[in-house]
Amino acid sequence: MNSASQPLMGKLMIDTAMGSFLGDKRIRLLEAIALHGSILQAAKAVPMAYKAAWDAVDDMNNVAPEPLVLRATGGRHGGGSELTAFGRRLIAFYRALEQESQAALARLSGQLAQHGEPDIAEFRQVLRRLTMKTSARNQFAGPIGAIRSGAVESEVILKLGPSLELTAIVTNESVQNLGLAEGRDVLAFVKASSIVLMVEEEGARVSARNRFRGLVQKIHHGPVNTEVTLDLPGGHHVLTAVVTDPSVERLGLAVGQPVTAIFKASSVFLVSTD
Repeated sequence: MNSASQPLMGKLMIDTAMGSFLGDKRIRLLEAIALHGSILQAAKAVPMAYKAAWDAVDDMNNVAPEPLVLRATGGRHGGGSELTAFGRRLIAFYRALEQESQAALARLSGQLAQHGEPDIAEFRQVLRRLTMKTSARNQFAGPIGAIRSGAVESEVILKLGPSLELTAIVTNESVQNLGLAEGRDVLAFVKASSIVLMVEEEGARVSARNRFRGLVQKIHHGPVNTEVTLDLPGGHHVLTAVVTDPSVERLGLAVGQPVTAIFKASSVFLVSTD
């Protein structure tokens, strides 16, 4: 069978004001969490690495308007996890949208096949090139609360929650190009390597605009560096920093410990969701 007679098949990635954050693998992870009540068991069922499953849950909870998964750490056995009502509704929405999307692809495949094999191959290549990925570990979404313009740059304040704000510094030209305005939803990305952790903030003076106080949720040791993930106020968002192993020892970091994460507003980059 040649490729001209093969239908186009696709995996749906939802791109909304919450960001491009939900695809087939993450939906299967959410379905497995609902079935097993455990991120560890769900990761085995998908399958995917346990750490990757935790990171995926963190990412989804960060950009969704309300949590999809409620988690409890449980050591080697993975603890208990529960899918929220919002998470279940989102799965149902995704599966329904997936059916409609596949039906549309089937119709498009039939139309392209009328013009021969080269057209379908070219179309597949275009679709692959349109996929955008970012290396930034931390992704947030929310409406712009305020924009304070200067001569060259503007300070953009993103409302992540009732008591949680994130500040970015972008050029005035970027404000215009992205169409930024108060009330508009945007995505904000912060590299884990741009974040500095402080155990005792009292008396310390730093120039960084963003200061998030949280509790250490987990510590993942690597061969050189260590990932430290913090639960932020409100129980909805998390923030991950990458620090050296000696820094972990010097700060005496441990799960449940209060820590302040600090990063400059210039380390935040914004993406328009429209």
